[in-house]
Amino acid sequence: MSVKDQMTDKLTKALAPTQLIVTDDSHHHAGHMEHPGGVAPRGETHFSIKIVAQSFSGQSRIARHRRIHELLQAELSTGVHALAIDAKAPEDIN
Repeated sequence: MSVKDQMTDKLTKALAPTQLIVTDDSHHHAGHMEHPGGVAPRGETHFSIKIVAQSFSGQSRIARHRRIHELLQAELSTGVHALAIDAKAPEDIN
């Protein structure tokens, strides 16, 4: 299973988002970083996440980011080098 698929699966199971887009941006950073965690040979090192989940209601931006980092700890410690996060609650959508 790809890192992108692993991340999508974890976020979906834990947060039941109404919207989730996980984008592998690694091709924009080719050769940027070799990480010893085993992910780099596949080139999956840079990602963007756009997520809308009810569980983010009433949470600060920092709390939302912390929750995502907590859920993706394994990926972040084994090769994911960069993670851009846009996390919103349904009421944040205009």
